[in-house]
Amino acid sequence: MATKYKKVRILTKTESAYLAGIIDGEGTVALTRRNRNDQRQLSVTVSNTDRALLEYIMKIIGAGKITNKTMSMSHHSPAFTYHVSNRQALSLLHQIVRFLRTYKRERAHVALKGYLRVTPRNGKYSKELLLAKEKFNDSFFAFSSTNAKRLP
Repeated sequence: MATKYKKVRILTKTESAYLAGIIDGEGTVALTRRNRNDQRQLSVTVSNTDRALLEYIMKIIGAGKITNKTMSMSHHSPAFTYHVSNRQALSLLHQIVRFLRTYKRERAHVALKGYLRVTPRNGKYSKELLLAKEKFNDSFFAFSSTNAKRLP
């Protein structure tokens, strides 16, 4: 039996703009690895000490998960991370990209344009596809908070 993945909800304009603001301020649009030897995968995350906020975000989006962050100091407040990845992250970015105002907009555009082309569903990469993936990763990471301007 095939695994049934949750799909991202179709968001209203207001929900899309709200989520873009949260992601611009408290979130990341990144390529992450689960393990050292894995290829990078697209992820959108939001970290916060208010779990209720993250539960609301997950409800609006309709997919993803919330995890507890490790507390490094006993006097720190408990913190949590909402995480959505791969095709679900692409679906979310497609709906919010026009509202993003930081370098995350450019990263979203790069991901929307090329992520599926360089990421096989079965995870098996040919030499040519690995080279294309590396080039894609470089173009994605060319946009960061240190070299970007706020967008209109």
